Amino acid sequence: MISIGFPRMHKEKNEKRDFLPEFFGFFVGKNCKIYLEEGYGKDMGYTKEDYLNINKDIIYTDHKECYKKDIVAVLRSPEYYEIDWMRDGSALLSMLHYPTRKKRLEKLKEKNIFAISLDSIRNDFMERIIVNYKDTSKNGMELAFKELSKSMCDFYSKSREVINVSIMGTGMVGLYAAKSAAKFGCEEINNKIKESGCKGVIVKMLSRSITCDEKELKRIFKETDILVDATNRDDPSKYIIKNDLIDYLKPHAIILDLTADPYLTDIEPIQVKAIEGIPTGSLDKTIIYPDDEIYDTIPTNVVIKNRRIVVSCNAWPGIKPKECMEVYGKQIMPIFNVIITKKDLIFDENSDDFFERAIYRGTIEYFERNYCRKNL
Repeated sequence: MISIGFPRMHKEKNEKRDFLPEFFGFFVGKNCKIYLEEGYGKDMGYTKEDYLNINKDIIYTDHKECYKKDIVAVLRSPEYYEIDWMRDGSALLSMLHYPTRKKRLEKLKEKNIFAISLDSIRNDFMERIIVNYKDTSKNGMELAFKELSKSMCDFYSKSREVINVSIMGTGMVGLYAAKSAAKFGCEEINNKIKESGCKGVIVKMLSRSITCDEKELKRIFKETDILVDATNRDDPSKYIIKNDLIDYLKPHAIILDLTADPYLTDIEPIQVKAIEGIPTGSLDKTIIYPDDEIYDTIPTNVVIKNRRIVVSCNAWPGIKPKECMEVYGKQIMPIFNVIITKKDLIFDENSDDFFERAIYRGTIEYFERNYCRKNL
């Protein structure tokens, strides 16, 4: 039997996400031993009985033991010490973000872990399969507008001008952000705006041809109330927006960081954020004010002089954990359906099976053969 460990995530106090009980009904009769960490699902209101009623063969164990199974499945990437607990040759399914986590990649190879990065699993059109663009954008935009309603003194005034939202990045995260911004981020604010008769919102999508034009950016930023980073950079060691440009934003402006790329100083050149000088938030701290002590954690060679309120989170879908895990559970089930039949963990990019081809694109082998070659 294949043993599969599902450890909990302990990165932040407000990280509550675990796969829902219904997800584990899939494994009934599949010749798998399922191990859940004690307390699995409790932060979302589920009990041990809720899981056992779906799959009576679930075994509960401790955090470390979950990492010693044939396959480990955990949404957010494990810490290095947790990877050290894993068995040589075992498999890991997680959001591993190969392009921006060089040290993690080296660690996985050093431990001989067969890694499948959930964020790299792609269909034949190279579109992500395990992804939650909608909730990433919607959750972020909702918090950004709620914060703007506090920082902008005439937010609900009939006499104010239109609200301007400028979105950098025209991919799916940016497009969903635009849809959410058009409705002021959430139904609550949208209804209040309608009732008060205030002017609406203008959404501007800033393409690369604009973000590289400093003169045009200065003009746009002077009108911007919410600046959104939804970019996907080819080179994470380079800024898109230098810190001095932040000074052109309105004093009450909000910077919404949807990509939430961290600063990484253990690589050379260091990885920086698309907008120079802004911090990265978490599930425990999504709203960061200009005088927040978190700025002290930013690398010293990064300019942090100009500041605005930053709304950021390194796990945006986790703001609403149940809704998030319902989506991910449905997306991951067909992936598991293929993996548990592959005892040798050999996947073929030319397979007749759609999901086998997609899974192979999530492996380190595929990443190094394709992505790394392109960036040589």
